[in-house]
Amino acid sequence: MRRFLLVTAACTLAAAAHAQTPSTDQQVLNRLEDMHSTGAPLDIATVPQDAKIIEQLRTNLKSVHLPPGFKIDVYAIVPDARAMAVGTNVGVVFVGTRKTHVYAVSDRTRARVADEVKLFAPSIRMRVPNGVCFSKDGFLYVIEQARVLEFAAAEFFYESPDTAVNVVTDQLIPKEEESYNHTARICRIGPDNKLYVDIGQPYNVPPPAKLDTYAKWGMGGIVRMDRDGKNREVFASGIRNSVGMDFNPKNGELWFTDNQVDGMGDDVPPGELDHATKAGENFGFPWYGGGHTRTVDYKDQTPPADVVFPDVETVAHAADLGMTFYRGSMFPEKYRGAIFSAQHGSWNRTVPVGARVMVTFFKQDGSVDHMEPFAEGWLNDKTGEYSGRPVDVAELADGSLLVSDDFAGAIYRISYSGP
Repeated sequence: MRRFLLVTAACTLAAAAHAQTPSTDQQVLNRLEDMHSTGAPLDIATVPQDAKIIEQLRTNLKSVHLPPGFKIDVYAIVPDARAMAVGTNVGVVFVGTRKTHVYAVSDRTRARVADEVKLFAPSIRMRVPNGVCFSKDGFLYVIEQARVLEFAAAEFFYESPDTAVNVVTDQLIPKEEESYNHTARICRIGPDNKLYVDIGQPYNVPPPAKLDTYAKWGMGGIVRMDRDGKNREVFASGIRNSVGMDFNPKNGELWFTDNQVDGMGDDVPPGELDHATKAGENFGFPWYGGGHTRTVDYKDQTPPADVVFPDVETVAHAADLGMTFYRGSMFPEKYRGAIFSAQHGSWNRTVPVGARVMVTFFKQDGSVDHMEPFAEGWLNDKTGEYSGRPVDVAELADGSLLVSDDFAGAIYRISYSGP
């Protein structure tokens, strides 16, 4: 029943999103860039916050274990919820998906639970708008599979079907390289005020004939550019498929997760938590499939001499995705400055692992101390079934932590009130 209701709601939203007057996507963008209305219906479709679904989600959350003093609850029902970006003005949470929608989630009463979830910019057709991120001055960036959009004053215009928009680039990757695999992008605005975007390459292990093209475009890497799309460059390479990154607020260095090669066994290769200290570093793929494990395809080839190996080798196939440095003050002192990251859960392991939120602690010198589970229990160890699959983590203004779940179609909120 829950799945039927969500599918029905999604179909209704899709129909509303495509009910627009201009005949082509480019005409829509042209009108919006010229500050003209598209004629889209003013009544924006919303996602019902169904009490029965929320009740069941809360029942599922009873199996999730947290350290003493922490609690978790449902924040919102959001179909296919993936990457999240919390607004810098009124705190609207923008949520990307691997489908065709971005959602705007608002908590107008400050009850720390959403009271409205609706489509964002429904007059614009999007394709895999997974990545969302904010600049400090309130511009929202949406990263689709092959396009980057910039929305000025998103927390104002989200009330309307038409939004102020600018196409940063409509060729994030070449048209002939668009795939159905590894299409979810993530973005961040760096301390240099540039836009950083990770671009997964589509293969498990790419053939040698593809390497030059991928190197040129930053596929299997992280690219950065000015916020208007100019001066694009490859910032980091040798990355298989990163779907999570954040800048360390203490020194501005970029940290990111990476999903590693499949089909080599249950316990190899490891997943990765990496960090880049400068532009131009190579993180080893495809010569290495994860950590120090060589790929079968490239085992006889000499890898680059300057490969940067991961700071943390994570459990194989747990699918490390979204991450954030904790900047708040609600959580105890030990968590401040730590990395929270989501493990989506394995799909190809004989014994499933993952479906949890991890926390990585640092030593005084800035090096990694250790990573450990923070919230886990969405995976039933007896049956191997998932009741949820965490994708991303994001911090609200009060210091609580949001966790998105694209399997259950929900966002959860983790708070701390003391032991």
